Amino acid sequence: MIGLGTLINVGLVIAGGLAGLMFGRFITERIQDTLLKAIGVCILFVGLSGAIEHMMSVEGTHLVGSGSMMMLISMSGGALIGEMLDLEAHIEQFGEWLKQRTGSQNDASFVNAFVTCSLTVSIGAMAIVGSIQDGVTGDWSTLALKGAIDAVTVCVMTAGMGRGCIFSALPILVFEGGMTLLARVLEPIFTTAALLNLSLVGSLLIFCVGVNLIWPKTFKPANLLPAVVIAALLAFI
Repeated sequence: MIGLGTLINVGLVIAGGLAGLMFGRFITERIQDTLLKAIGVCILFVGLSGAIEHMMSVEGTHLVGSGSMMMLISMSGGALIGEMLDLEAHIEQFGEWLKQRTGSQNDASFVNAFVTCSLTVSIGAMAIVGSIQDGVTGDWSTLALKGAIDAVTVCVMTAGMGRGCIFSALPILVFEGGMTLLARVLEPIFTTAALLNLSLVGSLLIFCVGVNLIWPKTFKPANLLPAVVIAALLAFI
């Protein structure tokens, strides 16, 4: 069944979020703050390790770096476009709309939880590769694996940040569902080189999300999202 992978991923995220919501009710605000910073450290290292993995390679007995110029062009160009469009503000407006529609007016952290968690679980090559596999061959295994990882991530983040994290399932549904439907068109575009570039820059954005969890409002990760598109396009130059 085409699209099953997206549905599994969304279902696991919701399940993880509900579990985190139940768990979060039994911990104090002080513990939630410490838990949030612990999550931030983990996300920092996930982003950092992903970036290093795609930047560094071993040649003989030497460690060789690559992709620095691509990274610089992608991040600076993405920041410029993102700030001009102010993507962060649009996503926050959608978060505010969700907050009103779900009766979460008294939850001060709802929008931040939604935006932060959405960026954490939506950015990455795994979502693209899995969606294309699902759309072209009906193989949903990659998205199911991603869903299992996302479920744990969202569970812990919901316990620390609140119910807004559960609604990160919506961007996943739109992004992965759209990619699955357009898989045959997009498959030639996402070459190995394009996916490597995307993974590197995507890891940097995840690192920025981790920084924000420890030092709030340091970055606007949503305004850096165009960097992922630029990185993929640079693979063809």
